[in-house]
Amino acid sequence: MTTQEAKTIFRGHVAQMKALRHAMGILSYDGATTAPVESAEGRGRTLAYLSGCSYEIQTDPALEEAARYLSQHPEELSELERREIQLFRRGSEYTASIPRDEFVGYTTLLNKADAVWHKAKLDSDFASFAPLIREIFDANVRFAKYYKPDQAPYDTQLSRYEQGLTMARTDAFFGALKERIVPLLKRVMARPQVDDSFLWGKVYPTEVQRKFTDYLLELITVDRRRCGVGETEHPFTTFFNKKDVRVTTHYHEENPVYSMYSVIHEGGHALYELHSGDELEGTLLSGGASMSIHESQSRFMENYIGRSRAFIELIFPKMQELFPEQLAGVTAEQMYLAVNKAQPSLIRTEADELTYALHVLVRYEIEKGLFDGSIAVEELPGVWNAKYREYLGIDVPDDRRGVLQDSHWSNGNVGYFPSYALGSAYGAQLLAKMKQSVDVEGAIRSGDLRPITGWLEEHIWKYGKRYDPLELLEKALGEPFDPRYFTDYLEEKFTKIYGLD
Repeated sequence: MTTQEAKTIFRGHVAQMKALRHAMGILSYDGATTAPVESAEGRGRTLAYLSGCSYEIQTDPALEEAARYLSQHPEELSELERREIQLFRRGSEYTASIPRDEFVGYTTLLNKADAVWHKAKLDSDFASFAPLIREIFDANVRFAKYYKPDQAPYDTQLSRYEQGLTMARTDAFFGALKERIVPLLKRVMARPQVDDSFLWGKVYPTEVQRKFTDYLLELITVDRRRCGVGETEHPFTTFFNKKDVRVTTHYHEENPVYSMYSVIHEGGHALYELHSGDELEGTLLSGGASMSIHESQSRFMENYIGRSRAFIELIFPKMQELFPEQLAGVTAEQMYLAVNKAQPSLIRTEADELTYALHVLVRYEIEKGLFDGSIAVEELPGVWNAKYREYLGIDVPDDRRGVLQDSHWSNGNVGYFPSYALGSAYGAQLLAKMKQSVDVEGAIRSGDLRPITGWLEEHIWKYGKRYDPLELLEKALGEPFDPRYFTDYLEEKFTKIYGLD
C-alpha cells in the first residue's frame, strides 16, 4: 500500500461515515421537532439499518489498515492529516470494541427512549421511563468495559465528551466551585430579593416570541441562511455541516425570558459550528473541540454577553416594541436585575448563573452513582429530590420538574452534564482574556458584536477539532485553565447586584 492509496481509502470511508451521520441526524432532529407522535417505531427501523451501515464502514478492515499505515508514516502527512488520523483511531477503537448487534441495538434503544421520555415528562410518569434509563446506563457501562476494561467506566465516559476528563479532575473542579458558590448564595439569599413580578401574569404570544428569536439570532451574528430554527420540548442544537446548523427552542407564553436565553445559548453553539475553518469541512476535524468547549461558547453568549447590563439596555427597546402592553412602565434596569435574579429553582435550563453549577453537580453525582452501582434506577426520584433539598434548599413537587426534566439520558448523552459547568468556567477566563484586546462592553452598546465574535472565531472557532480541549484553551488564554476566574466573576457580579459590600 502506498500513502496515496491509504489516503484514498481513508477519505472515501470518512465521506461515507459523514453522509450516514447526516442522514441519521436529520431523522433524529425530525423526531424531536415535527415528526408525528406515533412515528418512532418506523424511524427506529431506519436508524437501526443506517447504524449498521455506519458500524460496517467504521470497522472495515480496509479502513483500519489504511489508518494504521498512515499513522506509521506521519512524515508523509500534513499536520491536519496527522490529527485527523489520531481522532479517527481514538473513535474507531471505541466503536470496534462493541459487538455489532449491541451497537445497532443501542441506536434503536435511544430512538425508543426519546419517544418514551417525551411522553413520560408530560405525564410526570417516571415509572414508564425507568426501564429505559436502566438499559441505557447498563449499555454505557458495558461499552466502557469493552473499550478500557482496566479503567473506571465513568472515567471512560467522561473522556468521550471531554478528552482526558476524569472523576478526580471533575471532583476537584466542583469542590473549588462549592467552596465559593455555596457561601455566596447564602449571603445573596439573606438580602432582599430582586423583584421580577412584572414578568409574570401576562401572555407573551408565541408568534411574537418567534419574531424576537429572529432578532436575537441576527444580533449575535448568526447567519440565518445557514441556520434554521425549530421548536421542541427540550432545546438543543444539531450540526450537520457549517452550512446547515439547526437550533431549537421552547416557547413559554407566561414568560419570554425562558426562550430568549435558550435562543442565545443555542445560538452560541451555532456560531461555533458555522465558523469552523473552511479547510476542515468534510474532514473529521470540523466542528467543536469538545462538549465543554462547545458549552463555553453557548454559555458565553447566554451569560457573559446576554445577561450583561449593556446587552439588556441594547435589546430592551425591541422587547418593548414587541411586547408593549406586557412591559409598559418597565425599565431596562428592572429587566437587567430580573434576568440576573439569583434564587434556587427547579429547572436547570432556567437557572441563574449563581446556582446553575449546583444543578449540574446534582446530575454528575447521580451519574457517578448509577455507574458504580451505589444508586439504583428505582431510587432516582428520591435521590434527585434529596440532592435538590441539600444543595439548593428546595422541594421538588413532581418528576416532570425533577428527574425527568432533561433529555440527555434519553439521547444517550451520559457523562455530558459536567460540560455545562466546565464550559461556564472556561467562558469566564475567555472573557477576561478577550477584554485585554477588545472593548467588550463598547461593542455590545454599539449593537455590533463582530469584535466579540471575531475574537472567538480567531481563538476558538476556526480551529475545530485541531487540538484537544485543554490544549486549545491554553492556546487561547496563554495560561492554564483556572476556575477562580469563574468564581471571582460570580462574586463581583452578585456582590454588586445584591449590595453585599
